[in-house]
Amino acid sequence: MEDNIKHNNEEPGQQPTLSPEAAEKPQASRTQSPKPRKKRKTSRKVAARRRKMLIAAACAALALTMLALGLIYVSRRLHKPQIVVLKREYPISGIDVSSHNGDIDFGQVAADSITFVYIKASEGSDFRDSRFHANCDSAGHAGLKVGAYHFFRKNGNGTAQARNFLDAVAGKMLDLPLVIDVEDWGNVKAERAAVVHNLREMVAALEAHGCRVMIYTNKDGYRNYIGDHFSHLDLWLCTFKHPREVTEYNWTILQYSHWGNVAGAIGDIDLNVFNGDSLQWEAWLRER
Repeated sequence: MEDNIKHNNEEPGQQPTLSPEAAEKPQASRTQSPKPRKKRKTSRKVAARRRKMLIAAACAALALTMLALGLIYVSRRLHKPQIVVLKREYPISGIDVSSHNGDIDFGQVAADSITFVYIKASEGSDFRDSRFHANCDSAGHAGLKVGAYHFFRKNGNGTAQARNFLDAVAGKMLDLPLVIDVEDWGNVKAERAAVVHNLREMVAALEAHGCRVMIYTNKDGYRNYIGDHFSHLDLWLCTFKHPREVTEYNWTILQYSHWGNVAGAIGDIDLNVFNGDSLQWEAWLRER
């Protein structure tokens, strides 16, 4: 192998002479030069681009989720069960309301062939509905038969809930039985045995106070908590069917819609009917 160093006529100890070609060629530095910064800048750009892509993907996923939820909501609103109940079949009809329904003109409600109204009074061990007293007074003045209901907290002490309910309705002249609203929707999780125990405590406390008690629930609530334990109480059942089709339950009042329109109330309102004619209604009221 040839190199660019000449060895001819070199004396011992003399440094080798470089050829012109070797002299012109730069010698490699013993110190390694630093790496170019261009690669670092490129890697930073790639990382930034990836971050932007991830953020864009997350935003797109969130937008799609919100769109899907919106479509579900609209679909449910557009496909409300429309059940027509004729007065000649079920002459006694009613509504149930809470503060969520806002201001209600109960005079117009009564003029719209409504006979009774159940009004939310309390919830759990310490909550009181802010419009109970005003709703109760206005409905009574309009000539409606008035009742009160309590939203039952499944994990709450039954005696404490009964005390809260009784304190909430104290001093009010009510025409209908006190109602305990028992449902899973909007409630906490609890063992079935604990729910039945708490509910039994509440019913006992109300009955010990001389109150007549009715249970409001849906089919799931009836199956899970009511049917095997509280069959002696009147049943207010929620199911979105025509009343004549609900034959498998011994119901007293049936809530057949959450999307009713009643004069004097703004927006959707719950619709109910009594299981009987006018004479049976008057007899039921006298049972209190």
